[in-house]
Amino acid sequence: MTQGSFAISIARGARAIVVGLLTFVAFAGCKKKQAGGPPPNFPAQVVLVEAKRQPIAETLALVGSLAANEMIELKAEAEGVIADILFQEGQAVKKGDLLLRLDESKWVAGLAEAEANLKISETTFERNKQLLRDRLVSQQEYDQSAAIFQAHHASVELRRRMLQDARVLAPFTGVVGARQVSPGQVITKDTTLTWLVDAAVIKAEFNVPERFIGELKMGQHMDLNVAAFPKEKFHGEVYFIAPNVDNELRTVLVKARIPNEKRLLKPGMFANLDLTLQVRDSAVVIPETAVMLSGQRASVWIQGKEGMAELRFVELGLRLPGQVEVVSGLTGGEKVVAEGTQKVTPGKPLKAAPVPGPAASTNAAPVAKTAPSGE
Repeated sequence: MTQGSFAISIARGARAIVVGLLTFVAFAGCKKKQAGGPPPNFPAQVVLVEAKRQPIAETLALVGSLAANEMIELKAEAEGVIADILFQEGQAVKKGDLLLRLDESKWVAGLAEAEANLKISETTFERNKQLLRDRLVSQQEYDQSAAIFQAHHASVELRRRMLQDARVLAPFTGVVGARQVSPGQVITKDTTLTWLVDAAVIKAEFNVPERFIGELKMGQHMDLNVAAFPKEKFHGEVYFIAPNVDNELRTVLVKARIPNEKRLLKPGMFANLDLTLQVRDSAVVIPETAVMLSGQRASVWIQGKEGMAELRFVELGLRLPGQVEVVSGLTGGEKVVAEGTQKVTPGKPLKAAPVPGPAASTNAAPVAKTAPSGE
């Protein structure tokens, strides 16, 4: 082969390669065009949930202890020997019921003596009053008889009061506790006879951190649970807020009353409480999965005009179980993307997918619990 023939062969081979490459590119282009993706405005299938307006409550989780509405340690006002015990342990009694009586013989005798002296002094006083009118006694004699009469009258009243001290009456309606004495026992004023407890209403006592003082109000609602009755929920309301803050604990003492008709709650019990700080009757609530966070800013995708995706910046409020309150940026009735946010871009059409379950619903009235230790 000559040099010229060799050059012609190389040129023909090069042309064949170029033609082959162009054919491959054209074929690949045709295939790509045939197997291409959807048009740019193909709808994104997402889960849309309506932002609902509903009542929500912010509560503060606390611990406290229970106390009786009234509870006293019964003691006698006099010293003596117990004559009768007129109550049974655990008995319900009414105010004024006689519970215990001491031997009254010495007080009865003392009262009889005082009444006899009063009668004599009264007779002398009345006689001297008449004699003074007739100018038969001096003013001094009359004054002395009047003073003696008044002294004996006071002595009778004192003896009657001492006789009353020999009896122990129920100071209020309640239930008697365990008996601590027996008939015939000599007691003093410091001897504990029994206890009287009024538990028809129970008081819950708890301490609230000072940072929540501004949200405390009289009459606030409170829910309570105790370990003894885990399935029971008790309700009460605040009736006392201490006027001062504890210097060491930095808390304020709060008390609430809980009706206790069934007598399930006992004084001294430990309790878990949820104090309702505030209630909003018409808050905007959306699923928590709809919120996208970027630093301190929160945003959601909403279905805007003509079903197109629109990014909306929002301000969040209370955190709820699976939900969140939107303070600003949304109104009730707008639809947000609860699932599938990664598919959405501004202006992209949105197609509603079936809601996976009741978790996306916001019809309930949730409660946001705040732990007092969380700053």
